[in-house]
Amino acid sequence: QVQLVESGGGLVQAGGSLRLSCTASGRTFSSSAMGWFRQAPGKERDFVAAISRSGRSTYYRDSVKGRFTISRDNANNTVYLQMNSLKPEDTAVYYCAARTTMLVATTAAEYAYWGQGTQVTVSS
Repeated sequence: QVQLVESGGGLVQAGGSLRLSCTASGRTFSSSAMGWFRQAPGKERDFVAAISRSGRSTYYRDSVKGRFTISRDNANNTVYLQMNSLKPEDTAVYYCAARTTMLVATTAAEYAYWGQGTQVTVSS
């Protein structure tokens, strides 16, 4: 079993930055690929970014490339999402997710464990 706890969400003006953190416990974090997803009201949960267990491979949805950066600190069982140049359309609940394998994935169904989510609101 894996427990994931996100933090770092909040209200920010367009063009601003936020850094989300996700701390994992209960399983070998360093053996798991990790991802961030987001869900806006009335919409499906969408892939945002993913990172391999080593951190050497990262993947992003097109709309956040060049603005968001995913990283991880295996020594502290934490994955981060640095979000810069935020836009109102980035407003959503952001979820951290963990796989049971080291293979990176970009669909929600391939992730076994989820955090409770953290709200990100970008005002125009």
